[in-house]
Amino acid sequence: MNAPTHEPTRRVFLQVAAASAVSAGLSPRAFGRQSSGTTPPLTLRWGVVGTGSIANAMARAIKGAQGAELAAVSSRRMESARVYAERHGAAHAFDSWAKMASSEKVDAIYVATPTSVREEICIAAARGGKHVLGEKPLASLASVNRILTACRENDVAFMDGTHFAHHPRTAELQARRDRWIGATALVDSSCAFNLQDRSNIRYNTELEPMGAIGDAGWYNMRAAVECLPRELKLESVRAVLRRDKETGAAIGGSGELCFEGGVRSTWSCGFDAQPSSMHVHIEGAGGEIEMPGFLFQERDNSARLVVKQGDAEPTTHRIASDKPGSVLMFEDMAAAAAAPELRAGWANRTRRTQALLDAIWHVGLAAEASGK
Repeated sequence: MNAPTHEPTRRVFLQVAAASAVSAGLSPRAFGRQSSGTTPPLTLRWGVVGTGSIANAMARAIKGAQGAELAAVSSRRMESARVYAERHGAAHAFDSWAKMASSEKVDAIYVATPTSVREEICIAAARGGKHVLGEKPLASLASVNRILTACRENDVAFMDGTHFAHHPRTAELQARRDRWIGATALVDSSCAFNLQDRSNIRYNTELEPMGAIGDAGWYNMRAAVECLPRELKLESVRAVLRRDKETGAAIGGSGELCFEGGVRSTWSCGFDAQPSSMHVHIEGAGGEIEMPGFLFQERDNSARLVVKQGDAEPTTHRIASDKPGSVLMFEDMAAAAAAPELRAGWANRTRRTQALLDAIWHVGLAAEASGK
């Protein structure tokens, strides 16, 4: 629902507008993919904060990437750190992320912690001279800006953990979208799956305040960032949240982002889907583009784009890649660490995504408060 008189919502719109203005000033090179297919100019020794499932998955990604080496891990329990280090071949284990962030054994820190503590660790890592890759979402746009300020002041790179943005399909879409379908009018995205385990951290409102909106809705917002022309300004937002009756966690939502010129992005996300749905549909003046399973790639690491132009039969474009997006993310991070001119593009993708996420969250909260 729209809530134009709600003061926190108004502030969010101003923040989104500012983030849009920054993104609009970036060149296509700064906003697009940077390095895949090239050998990174240096090798980063990575330290991983956390030993959960995503941290284990990213250990494999680090080991598969050129320009990346898994050097260390930290956990609140030394036993857990040592088990992780032995499993993945990391040379060093720490019982404190602060110790690892200040250690000369690592060049970069991957922060795989709950959202509620991510900012503190990212800033400490930057101040320790470490490049920072933070899992998504972040706590707020204000939090993102504080992290980016710390990174800029300490001459280190920042990147968020959105894998699909690094797959060559994203660059292919951005390069050919207008030729395929003309001016974009709509991006519709779904990111929903079935998660009924209420012991999962995603149901903990203290650790993950936005629940499914932050966890899954981030990808809806990133789809808008990646698939729409970047200079568009946000004009209005509608959002409805769904709550879990037992925990109070946000387990889903849907809504619409309306940009200048009548361009729209509709979205839906949740933990209560049956079956799962992860899809992006793009409409333009001359046709449509489908991105099925937009967060993933095939077993051979390729990913599909299906293009339908006018009345013609749909054409499937299979975008090849020798590595999955998660691995390419660490290669892009090595490139950004070595070349400061590459950093603004990635940082502003984070800023723009978080700004849109904040907007749907606050508008959804306002709709709840008004009973609409």
